[in-house]
Amino acid sequence: MDSNNIFGPVDIAVSGMRAQGRNMEVISSNVAHARTTDAGKGQPYRRLEPVLKAESDEIGGVIVDEIVKDMSDFQTIFDPGNPQADKNGYVLMPNVNLPVEMMNLTVATRTYQANAAVLKRYQQVVETTLELLR
Repeated sequence: MDSNNIFGPVDIAVSGMRAQGRNMEVISSNVAHARTTDAGKGQPYRRLEPVLKAESDEIGGVIVDEIVKDMSDFQTIFDPGNPQADKNGYVLMPNVNLPVEMMNLTVATRTYQANAAVLKRYQQVVETTLELLR
């Protein structure tokens, strides 16, 4: 992005809002599947994480580059009555930690709000400039 572009702050803020919006979608998916013990092939749901990267090498916004699976160990709980329990009575549970997801959601929400505040402030600057030009 050209640093002389007058829409630079808008482009950066909008890209941040898009990226954090996608981040919130991924977090919501993780929360929704926090108790899914069979997400296919007999395995529990595996937590997803978005990978953010800069749009370019210059000053610019951010994009979600990819969404990767968290390969940390699954949690186990003792539930011998569960049909998916092993011979010792343990059930594999997703590697989703709800308090961590809530913290991530708070960070994503605040980042989204900060980008929205940049857009609002930019709008105020433009309006003030137009007022001065009248």
